[in-house]
Amino acid sequence: MRIIVNGACGRMGRELIRLIGENSRLELTAKVDAKGEGVEVLTDLAKAPEADAIIDFSHHSAVSALLDAAEARNCPVVIATTGHDAAELARIHAAAERIPVFYSGNMSVGVAQLCRMARETARLFPEADIEIVETHHKHKADAPSGTAKMLFNAVKEVRPEAEMVCGRSGMQPRTPNEVGVHSLRMGEVVGIHEVHICTASQTITLKHEAHSRALFAEGAICAAEFLVNQGAGFYDMKSLI
Repeated sequence: MRIIVNGACGRMGRELIRLIGENSRLELTAKVDAKGEGVEVLTDLAKAPEADAIIDFSHHSAVSALLDAAEARNCPVVIATTGHDAAELARIHAAAERIPVFYSGNMSVGVAQLCRMARETARLFPEADIEIVETHHKHKADAPSGTAKMLFNAVKEVRPEAEMVCGRSGMQPRTPNEVGVHSLRMGEVVGIHEVHICTASQTITLKHEAHSRALFAEGAICAAEFLVNQGAGFYDMKSLI
């Protein structure tokens, strides 16, 4: 499978390129990055050669240009960036009407399983208080993380009345429908996500910890391999697992 890596000069882009190079079934067609570091890196995705899929680890603000290029060549695209605003998300869904688009706030299959367990546990304990805590490295710009939002949305599937409350301060008692989401930023932590589901008699804590960025690159490759066999549409980790 031929892959274009968009955002090739970032930490995740470099990790993805390393894994592609170690897999005999994969071929790196082009490295693309707005920074254009090195002679082998293109700055314009439209100038990249043909490929079977594009994997994007660039920046959410580049999504329109990314999808313009993907649509022009009718190429499936895996969007592995986070922090998209409403207009950017609308652009993603519009592109999915014409090409296969895979979008996820977290590319880890383990996190997808965490979302599944959070959803099922919330279903079992409909009166429980639920809190989500996410920890990332100090360089991460967006908060809460895309993964924390995925976890909240998993809970909301079985609790439609749930409301996300980011952080907590002052004299404000907890409301029955709120799901607290708390963001920690420190050191070089790759990613830790915890879901605490608490009743008057017991607490269930679900946790996923990323030991290296390789798991996100591995998940993106799995998503690309899945996507090349699909028709136009919007796909995510639930589709994959």
